[in-house]
Order: sequence, then C-alpha cells, then structure tokens
Amino acid sequence: MRRTGTTRRGALTATGALALGAVLTGCGGDDEGAGGKKPARATAKAEKALREKAVRDGALLLARYDLVAEAHPATAAGLVPLRAAVAEHGKALAPPRAKGEPKGDKAPPAPAGPVSADPKAAVRELAAAERRRADAHTEALLTAGPELARLLASVAAAAAAHAYLLTELAEETAV
Repeated sequence: MRRTGTTRRGALTATGALALGAVLTGCGGDDEGAGGKKPARATAKAEKALREKAVRDGALLLARYDLVAEAHPATAAGLVPLRAAVAEHGKALAPPRAKGEPKGDKAPPAPAGPVSADPKAAVRELAAAERRRADAHTEALLTAGPELARLLASVAAAAAAHAYLLTELAEETAV
C-alpha cells in the first residue's frame, strides 16, 4: 500500500525544482539598463552587502542550533549534520577578501529570545527559522548577479530541505 501525503523524496524533488526555476529566472535577466551596464563598483557593493547579510543570518541560525542542542541534548544528534551544513553555507557565502585585508572574524551575534522548554517546539522553531532563511535567499535572487544567484538558490533549496527535515525531527522527538 502506498503512503499518501508528502514524502521526503517528494519534498526534496519539489525544492530542487523550485531552486532550478529561481536560478533560471535569476539568470535570465540582463544587467543593462536604458543607458548601459550598471557600474561595476555598485554591483560589487550590492553583492558584498547581500553576502554579508546572508553570513550574519547564518551566524544567528548557527547560534540558535547551538542553543537548542544545549537545551535539549536528545535532539543534538539530529541537529549536528544540519548545523554543519549551515556552517558550510556561511563559508561559501562569505564575501571574498581583498589582498592584505585582515580576516576579521567577528563573534557571532547572540540569537534573540530563549529556547522553548519543549523539545518539539524548539525544533519546530528551528524549522521556521530555516524556512525564513530559504525565503530570504530566494528573495535575494532578484538583485544578485548570476554567480551569487546560483549560490543563493542552492542555499535556499538546502534551507527548505532543512526545514522539512527539522519538521520530521520534531515529530520524532520524544517529549
């Protein structure tokens, strides 16, 4: 007998299709206005700002993962691979440094608010944060250059998959 409803494979397939559509849409437009191309400096500044915001948001999410794992150790094993992927996304999205520019690692910002006392609710809150992250990256595709748009689409798809997996983890979590 076949299961009905959303399956993990179906959700991941749909997420991939959405990401592909976003990439094709983001790459289809041209950067030329009525008078010619956008100035390279303005485009580089806008891309750097997009990257910095994505890295900040990722750092907040990493801190949230840490708080949930610390508050609810039973969920830690399920969160480790997702947290690791979020950390890798942050590295990939980090703006390139100019020659001689110091690394300048900043302390991650503290996440807002306490973690829910209920482990299921805490994991659901992480899923909601991942959904917001996917939405933010998808929205940023509209203003990103082609290379950054592809990266953002990939990270948005991963965040949507994380949201799905966290929702499943919340259902499996014992209270």
